[in-house]
Amino acid sequence: MAAELVRGQNHALPEHKVRITVSAGTPVLALASLGDERGAVTGPEGIAHPGACALPGVEAPDGSADRHRFAVDLDAVDPAVHRVAVLLSLPPGGPARFGAVAASHIAVAGLDGTALVEYTLTGLDAETAVVALELYRRQGTWKVRAVGQGYADGLTALFADQGLPAPVAAELAARVHACVAAPVAPGPVPVSGVPYAGTPGPAPESGTSPTPAAEPAPAPEPAPAIGADGTINYAHPRRRRTSTEPPEPAPRAAEPSEPGQAPRPVAGDASGWSMDERLYNQVWGMFEDLARAVAAYRSAVDFADSRMDRELDEALSDPRHRIGGSGNAARDTARARREELVAQAQAVLDRDLAQLLAECEVVEPALPASYARWDNPVWHGHRVPEEGPLALRLGDLHLPERPDLRIPMLVRLPLERGLWIDNGRTGSEAAMAMDTDRLRRAAMDMAVAHAARLLAVHPADRFSVHVIDAAGAGAASLAPLVRAGVLAGPPAAGAVGVSETLERLTRRVDLVQMALRAGAPEDLPPDVDTAEQLLIVHDFPHGFDDRAVTRLRYLADEGPAVGVHLLMVADRDEASAYGPLLDPLWRSLMRLSPVPDNHLADPWVHHAWTFEPDLPPQGSRVLDQALERVAEGRRTRR
Repeated sequence: MAAELVRGQNHALPEHKVRITVSAGTPVLALASLGDERGAVTGPEGIAHPGACALPGVEAPDGSADRHRFAVDLDAVDPAVHRVAVLLSLPPGGPARFGAVAASHIAVAGLDGTALVEYTLTGLDAETAVVALELYRRQGTWKVRAVGQGYADGLTALFADQGLPAPVAAELAARVHACVAAPVAPGPVPVSGVPYAGTPGPAPESGTSPTPAAEPAPAPEPAPAIGADGTINYAHPRRRRTSTEPPEPAPRAAEPSEPGQAPRPVAGDASGWSMDERLYNQVWGMFEDLARAVAAYRSAVDFADSRMDRELDEALSDPRHRIGGSGNAARDTARARREELVAQAQAVLDRDLAQLLAECEVVEPALPASYARWDNPVWHGHRVPEEGPLALRLGDLHLPERPDLRIPMLVRLPLERGLWIDNGRTGSEAAMAMDTDRLRRAAMDMAVAHAARLLAVHPADRFSVHVIDAAGAGAASLAPLVRAGVLAGPPAAGAVGVSETLERLTRRVDLVQMALRAGAPEDLPPDVDTAEQLLIVHDFPHGFDDRAVTRLRYLADEGPAVGVHLLMVADRDEASAYGPLLDPLWRSLMRLSPVPDNHLADPWVHHAWTFEPDLPPQGSRVLDQALERVAEGRRTRR
């Protein structure tokens, strides 16, 4: 899978013969420059452009278009060339700035089409020319770096920055523009298309839920920036519907209250067949936007630090700086440059975070019950629905750069993998600092909250919950479910209860699988409950013998495909006696924590996100009221 870079990041280039493709939302000029170790070109002959497309080892495209391809053979470039840069420029008569068009997407691939590196040019505004990315030689090997350096004064400023004298830079820029005919109308922006949910991400689906950092990330797609009138466009191109039906029109942004102000964001500003689907895609778009905004900031800070270190090394290695105060001046200059770069990156991050905060403020109140926090007023008027939900909220995710900016962690339903709420004290600092009994109670309370939400957002007769609590230690947490009478049966206790519950659910899995293979799902025995099933297992492996463990593993592997889902509340260390036998079980489950923990990663840039569970407010009856409505709905249907 291709490495997806953000500004300032680099990646090893395993092949020397590559194809570089550019996909833009408007016609652009695509050029290439061949520079020395500092990136300086020897003269106009070091730049491939319309009218002079071919240089040794590099063939640039001709003309203005919204799609371009470069052919690069790094073995054929001159030995003095250390940098091959891809340059983009808006043509005469086109848009006035890159910030007014959709972000360009750059992809580097091998000759066989294997994607190697991808980069989406975000964060541009008034610039009309940009160094998109560069291939550079370092210690005999070639790498690729996402640059994203823009120039508001266009190609003239860009060429001058690459070492051409100002008159020569201006003359070359004029020649390039003169070679370009009137721009053609833009075609559709190609979309590489990885769905969210299983897309974001999430993942999205499925892949869409936050995934362990080792799991691969989806390929990038072009992202929007700022509208032609300078206002923010919240309709992220990746927020695409998962349905094949034609989408409902998304709500329009409100008009700005004062001239020059950006319109307020609106809930459901994403494509989708229903409002729930639009909100789902919007949330995952916000998740991706925050991940990429923070990645760009961290990358910029790393770049500023490395640049300062390099400049300090150069200053200290120059004997002239050891005399007088020139050495101190050089160090001060390097540090000042670093602070300037960091300040610029911080300003961009603050702008992006402010936009996302504004979006969160309108999206959170509009979320349906399955996506909403327990303190959302939507629960006060909630009634058992007639249709099942699209997704489920498991908690909130945030990053240290802005802990108060919380992104709902949504996973698609039905669940494609089971859940494991870790009640052990080895997961995080917060868990280690908590009393064992309190931690176990918090984990079971969290499991009950998830079960209650699932019951409340499904039709009354379409979701069943079973509980295994072999030692009865979870009775206090389970009380709301038992009191409301919404469980499929009393919590199973002791080894006999464990065995009977697992046998009953295993039989259901077997029968449904056989019926589906035979093409006769309607011929199931009348005693088979066709509703979705959730099994909560508390204090595993207490009460489990080897046969029960085998059945549990079977349910974890085979159950989700036929509507049987597992929710484990367990401490992995307590099951250590089984050794590696249970490793596949733990890997098959999504681990969650009842206390803040940063064990989850996004599927794009793999930040470590802090997860916090969403629980009913202390002293609130919202969970009991939701379960009472479930029980009432079941009585009504009988």
